[in-house]
Amino acid sequence: MTQLQAGTGKEKRQRIGILGGTFNPPHIGHLLMAEQVGNQLDLDEVWFMPTAKPPHAPGKTTIASQHRLKMLQLAIKDNPRFKIQPYEINRGGKNFTVDTMAYFVEEYPECDFYFIIGADSANDLPTWRQINRLVSLVQFVGVRRPGQAPYNNQYPILWVDSPMVDLSSTEIRLRVYLEQSIKYQVPDLVAEYIYEHRLYTVE
Repeated sequence: MTQLQAGTGKEKRQRIGILGGTFNPPHIGHLLMAEQVGNQLDLDEVWFMPTAKPPHAPGKTTIASQHRLKMLQLAIKDNPRFKIQPYEINRGGKNFTVDTMAYFVEEYPECDFYFIIGADSANDLPTWRQINRLVSLVQFVGVRRPGQAPYNNQYPILWVDSPMVDLSSTEIRLRVYLEQSIKYQVPDLVAEYIYEHRLYTVE
């Protein structure tokens, strides 16, 4: 992964963005966010990092992790900057961001990490596990959404403006369940996979 800086003989530090989530399913909003952050911050790679288990909340359908991984593969296949980071899926169970990032910092000492979050998550940072340690491990990158409350915490965040679409995975799952169109909301290959495997429908 490392590269040499021209004329210096020194390794160039890699700039890696990380976008976490359930990706149940991945949609155009995820791709827009990753593309804008990757481009504006000149990142070498953006890692899509699915959680091991989606939250068990009323109205949400849990699907096997291999389906979410496959949909991600289909969603990002045409973008060489985008990669899948299956660490939390492979580890299983409940993962805390601070533990995951501590592992990455030790495993990839040649990399600087940029953890991508939305404005809503930015305002929740005080509730994150060991947040003071976490901000020493990563640079948070916030993506603004229209109409959201202004950021009011002390933790350092790089803000990126991005075209935003009013999409959520929850809404897309509901549309599939109601047999409504999801065209232009997820990549075509992801939609085909959802229909082929009858995801988010009642068996």
